[in-house]
Amino acid sequence: MNFKLCIGLLIFFSLFGNCVLAQQEEALEEEIIEQLLSEIEEEIDLSEFTERLRYFLRHPIDLNKTNEEELGSLLFLLPNQIANLLDYRASSGNFISVLELQSVDGFDLQTVRKMMPFVTVKADAGLNLPSSGIGKSTEHDLMVRYGRIIESQAGYHIEDTTRSRYLGSPDRYSLRYRMNYKSKIQLAINAEKDAGEPFFGELQPYGFDYYSMSLQIKDLGKWNKVVVGDYALQFGQGLVLWNGLSFGKGAWLGSATKQASGLKAYTSMNEFNFLRGLSGTLKLHNFEITPFISYNFLTGNIEEVDGQEIVSSISSSGLHRTPSELENKNSVNQLVFGTDITYRKKQLKLGFTAINTQYSHLISKGDELRNEFSFEGKQLLNLGLNYQYSFKNTYFYGETAHSWGSAFVSLNGLLTSLHPNLSVSIQHRYYEKNYHSIFAQAIGENSDVSNEHGIYAGLLYKILRKIEWVNYLDVYRFPWLSYLLDSPGSGLDYLSQMTYTWYKKGRLILRYRHRLDQENTSLDERNELISADLTRNQGRADFQYELNDSWKIGSRVEAVNYQKEFEQREYGWMCYQDLFWTSPQKWITANMRIAYFDTDSYNARIYAYESDVLYASSFPVYYMQGWRTYFNTKIKITRKLDFWFRYSLTKYNDLEEVGSGLDLIAGNKKSDFRIQFKYQW
Repeated sequence: MNFKLCIGLLIFFSLFGNCVLAQQEEALEEEIIEQLLSEIEEEIDLSEFTERLRYFLRHPIDLNKTNEEELGSLLFLLPNQIANLLDYRASSGNFISVLELQSVDGFDLQTVRKMMPFVTVKADAGLNLPSSGIGKSTEHDLMVRYGRIIESQAGYHIEDTTRSRYLGSPDRYSLRYRMNYKSKIQLAINAEKDAGEPFFGELQPYGFDYYSMSLQIKDLGKWNKVVVGDYALQFGQGLVLWNGLSFGKGAWLGSATKQASGLKAYTSMNEFNFLRGLSGTLKLHNFEITPFISYNFLTGNIEEVDGQEIVSSISSSGLHRTPSELENKNSVNQLVFGTDITYRKKQLKLGFTAINTQYSHLISKGDELRNEFSFEGKQLLNLGLNYQYSFKNTYFYGETAHSWGSAFVSLNGLLTSLHPNLSVSIQHRYYEKNYHSIFAQAIGENSDVSNEHGIYAGLLYKILRKIEWVNYLDVYRFPWLSYLLDSPGSGLDYLSQMTYTWYKKGRLILRYRHRLDQENTSLDERNELISADLTRNQGRADFQYELNDSWKIGSRVEAVNYQKEFEQREYGWMCYQDLFWTSPQKWITANMRIAYFDTDSYNARIYAYESDVLYASSFPVYYMQGWRTYFNTKIKITRKLDFWFRYSLTKYNDLEEVGSGLDLIAGNKKSDFRIQFKYQW
């Protein structure tokens, strides 16, 4: 298949869409996710965010009682928009209608449209009627999911017990239970078995490989919130402590500015980067004090060196499928304790965070030169100061942190509206090479907050009511060696995106992104590694349109140009067509995609977000040459019972086997399916 034929298919489906397609009920949710995830190139668990959105759909935020933390949890609101909303309410009195949001500075029709499903204005009850009983005021959700890859993989057929192999079946099971009593008491229980992990039996007598539980209680006198079990803490800009989901640079101006939510129950299926124990937030006048303590078991690779046991690596995958992965499970104990003190007064917010982390074994930094300044030891103390201040249409924010006995890091920025149609974001980050933090997640090119200096500048210009233009430029350098680069290096990241929106109908997005990085390379005439410039240019055209209340279409064409200095240029492109349908009574929704891709290698790969069953995420990578399709449907069996089914298939044109190692599949295709039930009462 050639490029002209793919374009022809896109035109055909766009014209013929009136006969075969419809709109999903969750279209707005997916639009928000696409905006936030525009630059994420990995599999992540989005359930933490999607569950939050679904909760607000069922329990809309009351604009007359909400606060900065609750509004910030929506993620698609800019910090200065939140400040303007709260200032408007303080000066003009309570909201009379949700439509009054259009009178708040910085709120255009598109922002109000996104907010409307998640907010409300409640009238005063007037009388405090007695409760009808805890049973009638309590909501319960139970969800069960099953899935697997259909083709046979090599790791399940190895009988030699001395070799690495999968010890369990390829089946994937997960279970989620939620209990909510008047939004005051919330219980969350998760259980999951990944493909290849044992399920019951001698190797896993307790069934699921992963269990998680959290109990959250609100409004206990001066305690705003108390969480027992698994929880997450998010403070400042993430230089010291940020558990759970974190977004980086993207095609949304506010993506570079973190909006900390403090303490919250941990409900994600992600098996890493959370705390397990007890925490609460105490309200004393203008102060909020959040002490916490956690004791957790981690999966680590323990080696004996000179008679001492050391941890050479800690796994964040959550997978325990092979003998070595199962042996390393729960091998490292982690004790965490500390506190956060936050002061709020009008537009000013100041915070101080202290966290002490202790391990049962010595953490080793390794012998590689690039690890010269990495953390080594059994204990780490981190301290941080953060601030935010709103003045008229400008929002100032920042954080400075110190790892005791080593180095400092700092991040500072501002977000301002120079005109109702023009907003600017500027940020500077300074991460020293010997700063250490276990739970830091902040904007940057490196996975950890260290060895990086950078300046980020973003601009949002609303050319017309329907046209929005977003740009950002991020210039950075690495003072010390980094992954795949055995010398100090530098780079830049530039993105420009134009969006044309038909109100409630559709949108057209045109995007260009340019990245310049450096990486090791070797030349035949030189017996050493040298640094080479690596450039990646990427263009995208994305079109979505709602044909009527039942039908919606979506199309995308994307191309990549990859060039590593001293090597041959590589190309890749992909196009897909999405079809959505919703039955008139909303009992059935369905969507499907057909995609064609052609890349010279993995270097020219392309990622694309896919619709999935509720609370599941899919970010497949397109590389080599072939087709991919998936079908996803939801059926509302009864008022309380929902059912989902998803099937996906990737077929490669020129491959005789797919994958590698234990995941190797004989043949040129890979497919999987998921089924899911959710019962509410």
